[in-house]
Formats: sequence, C-alpha cells, structure tokens
Amino acid sequence: MSDIETLIRALPKTELHLHIEGSLEPEQMFEFAERNGVDLAFDSVEDIRAAYEFNNLQEFLDLYYQGMSVLQTKQDFHDLTFAYLERVKVDNCRHVEIFFDPQGHTERGVPFNDVIEGILSGLEEGGKAFGITSHLILSFLRHLSEEDAFKTLEQAEPYLDRILGVGLDSSEVGHPPSKFERVFAKAREMGLKSFAHAGEEGPPEYVREALDLLKIDRLDHGNRALEDERLVKRLHDEKIVLTSCPLSNLKLCVIDDLKDSPLKIMLEAGLKVTVNSDDPSYFGGYLNDNYIAAAEALKLTKDDILTLVRNGIEGAYLSEDRRGHILTEFDSVVERHS
Repeated sequence: MSDIETLIRALPKTELHLHIEGSLEPEQMFEFAERNGVDLAFDSVEDIRAAYEFNNLQEFLDLYYQGMSVLQTKQDFHDLTFAYLERVKVDNCRHVEIFFDPQGHTERGVPFNDVIEGILSGLEEGGKAFGITSHLILSFLRHLSEEDAFKTLEQAEPYLDRILGVGLDSSEVGHPPSKFERVFAKAREMGLKSFAHAGEEGPPEYVREALDLLKIDRLDHGNRALEDERLVKRLHDEKIVLTSCPLSNLKLCVIDDLKDSPLKIMLEAGLKVTVNSDDPSYFGGYLNDNYIAAAEALKLTKDDILTLVRNGIEGAYLSEDRRGHILTEFDSVVERHS
C-alpha cells in the first residue's frame, strides 16, 4: 500500500454527493425483491453486476429506476440507509449529506412518509452506531415537471426541520435549471439550501443558470464549467463548493479515462472541489475507492489529498463544534503521517 493510499484511508472525511438509492447493492436488491415479492429481470447477483456497463447517463438511469422497484416499505429504506452508513464508516467517513429521490418512489405508489421516515430512522440509528452525523437533501427529478416538484415539496413540509435542502438530478440534457426556478425560490423561502447537478453532461450555461436562477449553495459535478474561463473565475471568487465524482464520471462515459477527470484542473484553479462516490454500488466504488483511483490516475500529491479532504470538511453543513472535532482528528492524522 502506497503512502498516499495509507493517508487516504486514515483521514476523517465527509461525503457531500451520495444518492442513497445508488448505494443499493445487488445482494440487497435480491433481498428486498424477495421480501416484497418483486420479480427481477436478473437471475443472479453476477447478472446484475454484468449489467453495470453504461454508455451514458440515461442508460444508467434506466437501470437505476428499475432497481428502485424493490424499495417498497419504510423498513426497506431504513435498512438501505443503515447499510450505507455501515459501509462508509469503513472509509473513516464522519459526516454525510445524502440525496434521496422521493418522486422515483411516490410515482410507484410508495407513500412519501414511508420513504423519508425510513431514511431518517436509518440515519439516526446508523449515526448512533457508527458516529456519523448527517443531513438529508430532497432531490427533484429534472425529467419530470416543475409542477410535480412543487407537489413533492408540499409533501415534505412536515419534515422541513429534518431536511437540509433541495437538489436537482436525473437526465440533465434538455432539462436546464431554469425549468425549476420557481420551485427553488419557494424552497429558499421555506428555509432550505439549494443544490443542483449541472455541467455533468449539460453545457456551461446550465452551471450559470444554477448559480443565477436557482441560487445554489453548492454545485454538483460542474465538469463543463471548465470550458468557460469567466465561469471558473466566478466559482473561485464566490468560493462555490463543487462535488466531484471521479468513478461516476468514468462509468457514465463523461470521461474516457480517469486521467481525464477534471479534479486536478479544478484543484489547480483553486476551486473548492471535493471527492464523492455518487452512486457507489453502480459505479464500482465508495468514498476511499474514488480518492485512491483519482490519486493514482492523476498523480495527486499528499497536499492535493489534504486539500480535497479539508474542502469536504469545510464545505459540509456542520456545527462549529462538530467541524472542529473532525478537523482536530484531521490534524492528528496529518501529524502522524508527516
């Protein structure tokens, strides 16, 4: 094991871009399918893993929504969330801010309350068991209408004190952030933070719309922002945190080789970029896997790794006490590895 990998594994981290439905492992898919009497189009775990070869975002989403079909009860969502926290604890993750896609469940007839209450109870139990703090982000599916997003936001009202913010994901091309300007404004009025996937496959203009119209507090992906020097300068000057997902970009053919990841360029531009796993079950790696793979492909230095991890800690919505505790642990690990 290299010195860089040893350091990565030892450092306390945060994860700011994780779709809880994307942590559904094939073994869980079969377990929940049997529990709920769902017929899968696969005969084995190996068959599912063999299907995890995507040419683009849409091909992934087609399988992603199929996998969702096994999630039907509050207990399913609880177990899924608890299992993710148990796994990411191994990576020394201390805090997570996870997305969930309620519309992907309510349109199947699963009650919104069952979805969110199951996830929240999983976060609570897992947090106590593994010492991981958390926030939950309600993400709108951009291929659906803004009207449908408004309905989802209304369903969330009883839980506002337990939701950090709203996000925007799913098929990006053809569904610009401007499509959701009004519902994001409403969410801000309700005291919620704003996040959005932009510039993953969509053009730099989508990033600009996310900043100007959705008034995002954090940018998810943002790869194609690098095509616009003025936009890069703005992201730098406004200290916008970016959530990069290296293995996701590779698996979805956003990049052809991990050496083409924008992570190093973002670092060199002084952007507040972080490393995350996105949908780890589907993309072949959890948090440390992303750090280690990116470090090897991009020849990241020790200082690069420390900057990325610190960006994640500073970019998280933590109490000052909690942030201070994690940074103290961070400094202790750095000192041991000097």
